[in-house]
Amino acid sequence: MNFLASDELHGRGSATRDEHIAALFAAAQFQSLGLEPGGDNGGFVQKAALPNPLPDRLRQRLSQFEDTPRTETWNAVAVLRGSTRPDEVILLTAHLDHLGVAAPGTSGDTIYNGADDDASGTTAVLTFAHLLSRGPRPKRTIVFALFGSEEIGGYGNRAFLDHPPVPLSEIIANLEFEMIGRPDSAVPAGTLWLTGFTRSNLGPELAKHGAHLVNDPHPKELFFQRSDNYALARQGIIAHTVSSFGLHHDYHQPSDEVGTIDFKHMTKAIASMTAPIRWLSDSGFKPQWNPGSNPKTSSPEAK
Repeated sequence: MNFLASDELHGRGSATRDEHIAALFAAAQFQSLGLEPGGDNGGFVQKAALPNPLPDRLRQRLSQFEDTPRTETWNAVAVLRGSTRPDEVILLTAHLDHLGVAAPGTSGDTIYNGADDDASGTTAVLTFAHLLSRGPRPKRTIVFALFGSEEIGGYGNRAFLDHPPVPLSEIIANLEFEMIGRPDSAVPAGTLWLTGFTRSNLGPELAKHGAHLVNDPHPKELFFQRSDNYALARQGIIAHTVSSFGLHHDYHQPSDEVGTIDFKHMTKAIASMTAPIRWLSDSGFKPQWNPGSNPKTSSPEAK
C-alpha cells in the first residue's frame, strides 16, 4: 500500500509510466511466489494498445489531469495451476490504476494517490496470491489479474478478455476487489458487501462458508456495472465486486491517501475472504446466475 499509493507513483495514472511501474511491481511479486506467468511472451505483464483516438468521454476525463499521451496500458497476470481440476478457474482481480496528477496550475495537493481506490484491492489480490500459493495446491486453477486503465474505460479488462491466459469458458467465478480499505457504516462492522449479490448464488454460498459478505447497500449507485467485473459478467461469467466503500468524500480526491486507510478493517476483510476462497478453489460448487440475471442474455444492461 505504501508503495502503490506513494507520491512517487504520481497517482498511477491510467496508461502512464506509473501504471506500468505498478504492473511491474505486481509482476515481480507474482514471480517471487513461483506462479506461472499469464502475460505476454512468457512474462507476467500483458500490454495492450489503447484506441486511437480515445472516445470523447475517456478524453474528457483525462483532460482534467496531466497532459500525458496515453497509448498503451498494462495488466499483471499470474496463474496458480490447479492440482486435479485445472480446467476450472477462479479469477481474482483488482485494478492497478488511478487518476494520476491534476493539470498544471492546480493549487494544493495535486496527486490522486488512490489508496482506497484501488491500491486496497490490488493489495488484497497480491495478499491472496501469497496466501494461496503456500501449502497444498488448490484443486482448481486460480488466476490473479491486476488490470490497468479501469478509470478511463476498463481497457485492461478488455485486453484480458481478448487474450486470456486460460479459455474464458473455464472461468467459473470472478471476484473483483475494489475499495476495501475503509469500513462502510451502512453494514455491520467487519462486513464487506458484494455487488449484484442477488444476481447469482455465489455471494450467499461464500457467506455460508464464512465470508462476511452481504448485499450491496447502495443499489442506486449501480456499482455492479461500475467495476471490472462487469465486462466479464457481460461474457456470461459469474463476476461480482467485493467492497466496503461507504461513499466517503475522499473518493476520486487527492485526499485518498494511505493515512485514511483503516488497516485493522482491511486486514480483517482480507482474512475473512481467505478461507471461503480456499473452499471455492477446492470444492465442486459451480455458481450460477439466478433466473433473468445474466447480463449476457437477460438483464436490461445487455440490450
